[in-house]
Amino acid sequence: MQKGKGMKFVGDSRIKQGPTVSRVPKDYSEYPGRTEAFWPNFLLKEWLVGAVFLVGFLILTLAHPSPLGGIADPTNASFIPLPDWYFLFLYELLKYKYASGDFILLGMLGLPGLAFGALLLAPFLDNGPGRRPHQRPVAVGMMLLALASVIWLTYTSAAHVDWEGRAESDKPIPPSETAVEIDTEHAGYAAYETSCLACHGAELEGTAAPTLVGIDYSAEELADIAVNGIGTMPADQFTGTDEELDQLVDFILTVNESVE
Repeated sequence: MQKGKGMKFVGDSRIKQGPTVSRVPKDYSEYPGRTEAFWPNFLLKEWLVGAVFLVGFLILTLAHPSPLGGIADPTNASFIPLPDWYFLFLYELLKYKYASGDFILLGMLGLPGLAFGALLLAPFLDNGPGRRPHQRPVAVGMMLLALASVIWLTYTSAAHVDWEGRAESDKPIPPSETAVEIDTEHAGYAAYETSCLACHGAELEGTAAPTLVGIDYSAEELADIAVNGIGTMPADQFTGTDEELDQLVDFILTVNESVE
């Protein structure tokens, strides 16, 4: 008799056999409009499509970066800043009576929160089995209403903007105008850093005060402005010696000569 021949292995009847877990998604073909499992089939497709659009958008931003506008002029009180085009509808909303003034919180938080909250609740308010638009009237109707509102508010806001005037005042800065060579070893740089840098910027580009690049002043005029001020610039901004004043003026003129 061969070893193991005729031997039988039986299970212990005292141990219950657990249910078999199926790794195959259910067959939804018998349910109209639901032909696949949400996880992982449908959700994976959504993620793949979203990833393709995200990568395409990132490539577009790298190939065509957003242009920078002109330097902000703090002395121009008539300039009205505008948000980017995709926020213009919210900007226009704040012009209405019950979304501004005493109701500003309602316009900033209440109405936008109500609108976006309704869009988030739309799938739960209209959870029918069909996927076609006419089978989802509540969700489709709310989406069309939101789309029409955004388009109308954006159009209304853009129609009241003087785009030609803004294009001239907000003209991007050419790269050649921003290529300023700053010689920190210059004798007048220390005086500039002490008396002028806080208002005129590290590269003389102008921050709280106008730019010092491309100015048309002589050495004598610059020295007089540094001591006596001009326009909104108060006097006595420079408190150094006459030798330091000459070095400061020479430093500013040297920088302007490097960009010509």
